[in-house]
Amino acid sequence: HNKGDYASEKTIEIINEIFKEKKGFINAFFAAQWIQRVIKIANSRIYNMQDKNPDYKGMGTTLALVLLYKNKMITVNCGDSRIYWVKNNELVQLTEDQTYVNFLLRSGQITEDEVTTHPDRHILTNAIGLFPSISIDLKIHNYNGEKIIICSDGVYNNVKKKDILNVLNTKLSVEDKAQSLISLGNYNGGSDNMSLVIWEAIND
Repeated sequence: HNKGDYASEKTIEIINEIFKEKKGFINAFFAAQWIQRVIKIANSRIYNMQDKNPDYKGMGTTLALVLLYKNKMITVNCGDSRIYWVKNNELVQLTEDQTYVNFLLRSGQITEDEVTTHPDRHILTNAIGLFPSISIDLKIHNYNGEKIIICSDGVYNNVKKKDILNVLNTKLSVEDKAQSLISLGNYNGGSDNMSLVIWEAIND
């Protein structure tokens, strides 16, 4: 979307500022409620920036967020960035793409093979800043130290799931794993911007 890089930077900045002021949570349920409020604030601020500057018209960004609280993992998705974790040595997708082609897929109008080549595959049905209100896909999972990766479509469209899993299972540092995935994505065509975050719990 227009000014997507700026919208992404500001969204992270807004969430970080509010998070730093938060002293703690009573439990995972209240943490989830807090996340929903924060994302609504971020969406409102990004959306309102469009009214102040016509150059920002249509500005928006995807958001994939993870909050770990004790033995719970809260995931949030707005758009087509994805959250995966490694469970039973499989790369499991925890989010559902909020895109026009995913709607077509779920309604049986196209096949999985057609998703990656469909001309409208980049059309989002949800994102931060696009509309005055925001639809938030939020889930709470039990967390037991699983590896987590958050990535943009530039990563998962250019690197196969089995290759992502293989890289995550190496003994490289998380920084080197991230760089390896970006290099692999570029080698495979680098058809879009690639952003990713890898989380690994340290077992003492």
